Amino acid sequence: MTEPMTGRLAGRMTGRMSERVTGPGTSRVMVLCCPELSAADDGGKREAARVFERVIQMVTEFCPAVEIVEPGVCAFAARGPARYFGGEEVVAGKITAVVTALGVECRIGVADGMFAAGLAAREDAITVVPPGGTVEFLGRRPVSVLTDPELTRLLTRLGIRTLADLAALPVKDVASRFGATGTAAHRLASGFDPRPVAATPPAEDLSVAQEFDPPEDSAEPLVFAAKALAEQMLTGLAAKGLTCVRVQVCARWQDGSEHSRLWRHDGLLTAVQVADRVRWQLDGWGAGRDAPHQAGPGTQRETGGVVLLRLVPDQVVRATGQQLALWGEAAVTDRVARAAMRVQALLGHDAVLRPSLSGGRNASEQVTHTPFWDKREPEYPRDRPWPGQIPGAAPACVFPEPRQALVTDDAGQTVTVSGRCVVSGIPAMLTVTADSPREITGWAGPWPLNERWWDPERASRRARFQLVTSDGRAWLAAVRDGRWQIEAGYW
Repeated sequence: MTEPMTGRLAGRMTGRMSERVTGPGTSRVMVLCCPELSAADDGGKREAARVFERVIQMVTEFCPAVEIVEPGVCAFAARGPARYFGGEEVVAGKITAVVTALGVECRIGVADGMFAAGLAAREDAITVVPPGGTVEFLGRRPVSVLTDPELTRLLTRLGIRTLADLAALPVKDVASRFGATGTAAHRLASGFDPRPVAATPPAEDLSVAQEFDPPEDSAEPLVFAAKALAEQMLTGLAAKGLTCVRVQVCARWQDGSEHSRLWRHDGLLTAVQVADRVRWQLDGWGAGRDAPHQAGPGTQRETGGVVLLRLVPDQVVRATGQQLALWGEAAVTDRVARAAMRVQALLGHDAVLRPSLSGGRNASEQVTHTPFWDKREPEYPRDRPWPGQIPGAAPACVFPEPRQALVTDDAGQTVTVSGRCVVSGIPAMLTVTADSPREITGWAGPWPLNERWWDPERASRRARFQLVTSDGRAWLAAVRDGRWQIEAGYW
């Protein structure tokens, strides 16, 4: 380790990093991203949290005030460390060296503001955007880098394809057309961050804590306790007209050791989100009953259970309320989230799934199921053309495995489709597995689909139809190699 900042110097550095952002180019931010840890699957999340905790310990040797943005990503103000070590690239190189020595791949981005630094960290090993060059750096990026998929799809359809195109629009027009979401995106595209990386904490003590006697060495009770503490904290903040956007998680173990971490959230933290971060942090500290706490890089020691858990609202903002959708709530209610977390605690992380729309040519590919509260990109992005996709509304009932069927014409002959998509006869009757035949009252198609023709083992060629039967049902059917099957239903 080379020349860590400690003692009085670290205190001065923390004070220097309490600068407020009033416009582009006023706050230099350094973001460290570990792609392998960020993309860890459900089975590897606990180990990824423990490895990332060791990475954070390394980073705090260079800067004491580090924010965890999400698992695998952290940020801190770059001005102080750069002055101490002799430049931003020097600091980034030293951090990269010590993190790589742990066997962890990392990328570092430095820019004016958190948003630009996060994008820079997605590129090369070290990407430094010069001071004052953030607007130009952002302008070349597509609008898909924004976190709101609905907004990015709408902007793309309107011909606004880059952040420069968005920033060039008058802010009043953006606000009137896209509301608060569009205004926030316009500010990001213009180089303004919503808030600084390190700000002055509240003058009043708004923290909440719970003691455990006997000490608690299991993660699940601690997470539920954190949920109750978060509700208590947010209720107290709401009574003062405030809400929390950054929270500090502190824990004290039976042997007297204490640890704390800052968690950042660009939005308003809910009680469930706070509990989710406590779960990740406990995994990183090794507070689960099946793993001892990690006292430092490469060492382990038994610490007993947790005797005190404290949540500190390190940064608060004025509560402006939440606008809900016209036809119901646009956000997951706290009661639903609490129930989902309880089911996950009993049955496993994958027991509660949430559907999200995705792309793809087949009905089975157009919905991706992810564990509750997980942030995962769909396998098939929606912003692609996907030629061969069935037109119209997507079917509501998609069978896990296609059901065997038979479609015949008026003469009772099986309807076939030639290589030139010529139908042998008009579909008249549909028989699904062992059900009684149904009269076909309407049909559309065929729509040919030839997938992976270059791979003989995975190639798939079929023609799809939409069929309406006399019982009022509509079916998505396909014929492949002369055999019919039902892929989905419109009911």
